[in-house]
Amino acid sequence: MKQINNQEIIIRPEQKSDYRAVEELTREAFWNVYNPGCSEHYLAHIMRTHRDFLPELTFVAEYRGQIVASIMYMKSWLEEDDGTRREILSFGPISVHPDFQRLGLGKRIMAHSFEAAKSLGYKAVVIFGNPENYVSSGFKCSRRFNVSMDGNYFPTALFCLELNAGFFDGRHYVYRESNVVTLLDDEKVEEFDRSFPPKEKGWVPSQEKFYIYSHSSVGE
Repeated sequence: MKQINNQEIIIRPEQKSDYRAVEELTREAFWNVYNPGCSEHYLAHIMRTHRDFLPELTFVAEYRGQIVASIMYMKSWLEEDDGTRREILSFGPISVHPDFQRLGLGKRIMAHSFEAAKSLGYKAVVIFGNPENYVSSGFKCSRRFNVSMDGNYFPTALFCLELNAGFFDGRHYVYRESNVVTLLDDEKVEEFDRSFPPKEKGWVPSQEKFYIYSHSSVGE
């Protein structure tokens, strides 16, 4: 395992001059992980001009001048049964360079962003993800907080974090994410990807794990 000097890790806000490096990092971090190739670097690219993007909560981790981790935030909402909405947060992509994974950088940049979010008055974060990556940072299954998708569907991969204890009060909420995810177009992803050095697409076991998590739900 790679060894790093944690004191040399600098977490700071993303700057415009970081954009391409963050997209390169994101591509490396997600390539072939969930599907052959990836679209997360294109998502990072288009998020920044979206109305729901939160640059004040978008951070990079730098090690000896290299950007090795990144986290990007968007507004999202919890909708009550009467249609009332409460604004919350979602993040992603969160990227750690493959050479720097399993060193705690993901947890560290998340913790930094959570403190920043609390200081801005945000009270909760809801994400889709792999439980192996998030439960150790305080995320819990959405069913525990009665947060579902439409149709009272509780995806296995939907997780909630209270930034303020007691924010989730037992009422039923439907999670509404930003529509930025609807802007992912396969042709545009491919066109954007051609601006990077070629990489081979292929199958790896994590893609089957992703399929299972993304197509299953938590029962009673």
